[in-house]
Order: sequence, then C-alpha cells, then structure tokens
Amino acid sequence: MRLKPLLACTASVLAASATFAVTGTAPAAGQSAERADVSAFLARQLITLTGSTTVMVHGSSLAAARDAVAASGMDKTGEFSRIGVVIANATASEIAAVRSAPGVTYVEGGAQPIEFFAEPAETSNIATRGAEAAATLTGADGSRLTGKGVSVAVIDSGVDPTHPYFKEADGSSAVVANLKALCEPLTETCSVQRVPASVDTDTLSVGGHGTHVNGIVAGRPTTLSDGRTLQGAAPGAKLVSISTGAGIVILGADSALNWVLENHDAPCGAGVPASTCPPIKVTNNSYGPTGGGELDPQSATVKLQRALAADGVVTVWAAGNDGGDGSTSLTNPPGQDPTGGILSVASFYDQDTGTRDGTVSDYSSRGLATDTSTWPDISAPGENITSSCRLYLAICSTGLDPQDGPGLLDIGTFNTISGTSMAAPHIAGIVAQLFQAAPAATPAEIEQALKASAYPYADGAAYVGGTSYDKGHGLVDVVAAVAALAPKQTALRQKRR
Repeated sequence: MRLKPLLACTASVLAASATFAVTGTAPAAGQSAERADVSAFLARQLITLTGSTTVMVHGSSLAAARDAVAASGMDKTGEFSRIGVVIANATASEIAAVRSAPGVTYVEGGAQPIEFFAEPAETSNIATRGAEAAATLTGADGSRLTGKGVSVAVIDSGVDPTHPYFKEADGSSAVVANLKALCEPLTETCSVQRVPASVDTDTLSVGGHGTHVNGIVAGRPTTLSDGRTLQGAAPGAKLVSISTGAGIVILGADSALNWVLENHDAPCGAGVPASTCPPIKVTNNSYGPTGGGELDPQSATVKLQRALAADGVVTVWAAGNDGGDGSTSLTNPPGQDPTGGILSVASFYDQDTGTRDGTVSDYSSRGLATDTSTWPDISAPGENITSSCRLYLAICSTGLDPQDGPGLLDIGTFNTISGTSMAAPHIAGIVAQLFQAAPAATPAEIEQALKASAYPYADGAAYVGGTSYDKGHGLVDVVAAVAALAPKQTALRQKRR
C-alpha cells in the first residue's frame, strides 16, 4: 500500500492487511491442501494480476522462506533476515505455488501504498510539561533532561540536515545519520543506503513532512524573527533520518524498520562512538493507509516492531487522521499492537494557549468504542504545530503561517501544520527524555509510565478503566512520567548493589 503522511488534511493510517486466504481455487497437482494465508491487499491484487508484483514470503525460518521462493521460480530481491522474510517478484502462479511450499506461513503484498499523516495549520512543550522537565529535571548522566545520549530514528519523507533548527552550537547538525530507502519503481526492490550528511533528502523527494517531523522531535532552541523561541520535544537527542520519499509503499517503510532493527546499536557504523552517535532507542512513524483496519500480527511491520521491542527500542505510531465517532475503528493498525513499547498517539489541541484542558482534534482517528485493543494509547499536541519547513517543499507550502528563522537568509523556514503526524513525534522525543532519565528501562516500562502518568483531560469520550477510544489515557505529562519511572530505577540500582 502507498504510505500516507498523518497530516490532518490527508487523513490516513497504515492499514493492516487483514489476514485471509484467497478462496475459490483448488490446489494444483502435487500441492498440499494446506495453504498459507495472503494479506488482504495481495488477495485483491491477485484478482486482476497479469504480470508480476512484489511479495514478502514469510517462513517458519529464513531457510524455509528462501527454499520456497527458489522452488516456486520467484525472482528474489531481498530479505528481512531477523524475522524470516524473503522479498521477491512473483507472478500469480508463483504466488499460488509458494503458498503450499513447506514452511511458508504467510504471503504479504509489498506494493501496498501508504501515505503521511498531516494538514495545514507552535510546537507545544508547555501542555506536555516537556519544557518544564528539560528545565528542572536531570537525566541519569546528570545533564538536563533533553534526550541527550539517545538517537531517534525518523522514518519519513526525508530531512534537510542543514536547516537552522538542527544546528548545534559547534555548527554541526543534530542529524547524525542520513539515509534513504531506495525503491526501484518497476520491481519495487528496496534497499537502505547512507547518503552524505549534507544531502537534503526531503527536497529530493519533494516532501517537507519529514523535516517538520524531525524538528518536532529534536529541534534545537531557536529564536524566530518575531522573537519567539522554539525547541523540539527532545532538544538534546540526535536524529537518524531514513527517507522513504514523499510517496512510499509498505515495503519501503518495512525496509527502514528492518534497517533500524539491524543497526540500532551503532547507527553511524562501527567505530563511531556513542557520544557522537548514540544508539537508537525509539522510532517515529507518522504514516499509513486511510481508513484504519485490523492489526495484522502476521505482517512484516508487526514482526519487525516486536523484534525492536525485544531489542529495547520503542516504536511510535501516529493514530491517523480519519476522525470517527467510535462506531468503527479508524486507528492505524500497527499502533494497535498490544506489545509493550508500541504506542499509538492521538492528537490533542491546546487551543494555542498551552492549556492542559484542551480538546481531542476533530481529525484524530478514533478506535471502536467496544474494542479497547483499537484505542489510541495516549495524546500529544498535534494541532497548529510550528516546526522546521521550507516554503518550496510541497507539504510545507500548505502551512498557513510561515515564519522566518534567525538568519538573514532564513526566509519561511518554519511553518505551522496539524495532524497526528505532529502528535507522534512529540511522544518520540519524550521517549528519548525518559530513556535519558532511566537508561535501563524496557520499552514496556516506558509505555506503562507514560500511560499511568497521563493527564486525564475531560474533552471527548468518557474514560473506561482509565482510557478512552478517542484520546487513550489522556495527555502526556513528562514530569509525571519521569516520576513514575523513578521507583523502578531505584529498585534496579539497589539490586545491582
């Protein structure tokens, strides 16, 4: 599916490819009647498929998936080795054959489109108490609680690493690793490649969404021409940008997640010290398909994020911009994953005042009122968020309040946009702050601290068991979340003694 930015104007959510088997076709000679399920998107493709398409063949082991792809005659183009998935180009007959091969557990379409989630519409670190935490609290290293010592991987359209919002005091960029998921348009074969640190991957993709999102995560304190000072949620964290382009398919996004899984300990490569390029502890994912859907536990996306959680990395998802009234689930499917450390974020509107008693954004995707598994986990500011932009970039040009940066040439380098795309990176940056406060915390402990300490603002649906179908557990509260983690960290220190 083609990925969609989670901007309010382009409501979308990473729609899960619901698991089901294609029916109405008998097994070919020599094939077993037991056939692996295919994803919903691939099933629809197969109805009219005349040439070939990209698939992800899931195996009980990597060897089983490799053997099945080879035996069916598919053209292998890559693999996600940690989760036993082989990527290939295949015809309908080859897909039918591989479904009956020994050890094949699932066949997923790789060309499903997804989009980014955002809408035209100042980064609010007041309502979240994030600015208060950065000014008054310290991390385990004794420095201010800014996310220092943590890298955040932002999977998005790209980033302009030379933007003034990412400029460090020594003139370097907060973007310590700059990567691009390159997908060949005909075969949709994808690989993740490093690009020079100075390359503006957002302009290359004619995007803008990624630069705005990166700024919300970790923009450095910057004074605009009108005298306002902005900063990201974690102004001391480092950024690892993985550009998927402005228009992406699920395989490109999964390739980015797989790169994080394989490289999170040393994102800048072996030999680069963690003091320069810290380990990745959280990913931000502000993209998906329109209309919600069910969580697909067999999908590569879910397998990858669960492997990341096991490795100590939190995955943050924008909930989506499809609104709703609770009569059906419209939330981003991967964010529905109950695994600890996988978060779904709704959009909170502070009424442009920094209030903690604001509203749930109209566009923010609601879950099904009768199914708590579909509800967002938490809310964060997503409406009228000012962050890094360039007026000539497509999404940045939709903002209605362009602002000049600190330099004479910084014309229109900030703009104001809304969407759950903007809410999710607040949480990603806050997770970086929490890991600085509690480096030994697990992803599940980070999630529990965030939810247990959230501020229960009253707007919208009633809370049931402390959570709600439109706003989750309430508005994130950074100071309270740090306090919630403190007892666990004290217990860990005592145990080590």
